[in-house]
Amino acid sequence: MEWFRRWIVEGYSVRQLALQSGHSRPWLYRLIDSFLADTPTTPTLEPQPAQYLLFDGTFLHRPHSIVVLMDGQTHTLVRGQFGVRENSELELRAFFEPMMDKGLQPRSFTVDGNRQVIRALKILWPDAVIQRCLVHIQRQGLSWCRNSPKTPYARRLRQIFLQFTRIDTASKREAFLNLVATWEVRYGAEIAARKETDRVFSDIKRARSMLLRALPDMFYWP
Repeated sequence: MEWFRRWIVEGYSVRQLALQSGHSRPWLYRLIDSFLADTPTTPTLEPQPAQYLLFDGTFLHRPHSIVVLMDGQTHTLVRGQFGVRENSELELRAFFEPMMDKGLQPRSFTVDGNRQVIRALKILWPDAVIQRCLVHIQRQGLSWCRNSPKTPYARRLRQIFLQFTRIDTASKREAFLNLVATWEVRYGAEIAARKETDRVFSDIKRARSMLLRALPDMFYWP
């Protein structure tokens, strides 16, 4: 139990646990799999008053995954479930539909860019706002831009990503959109046209594409 707790709560890798415990990696993998196979029961749902919801999911230990839905105002858990994959619309709908049947009618969902998640939410709650998670976009964008980019377009793009979490008013939003538009006019066509396939430049192209796709759904306020 202790080694599983360290893996899931403290984030130790199996390699680190093997060094700490003296057990082999195969033994630890079997231990982890045995706990993950013991699926907890899903609690009985009651109608939820939550209006602004946060949804995310992750793999704990492939192929085992977990998804959670939280109240964005109280930061309390609405529902979580083990064994649901973010890229499976069928599993997502099976996760969401009991809450819809119990009367859950939120105003908005904040999600990462997973298309299956967005599609499932739009089908079930067509009137809800789908807000892209700024932290997800910022983290990925900064990773693709690197800590110390060498080119002017990458340095300026990195500065754009750094501003995400500072935008909390309509005027700041407009200033940010103008900044992105100015950057796109200056560098966008050049970046799109270039054929280089090296990793650094390819990551800049990914960062640009992600930002432009996410932009329409990045800044909603009640």
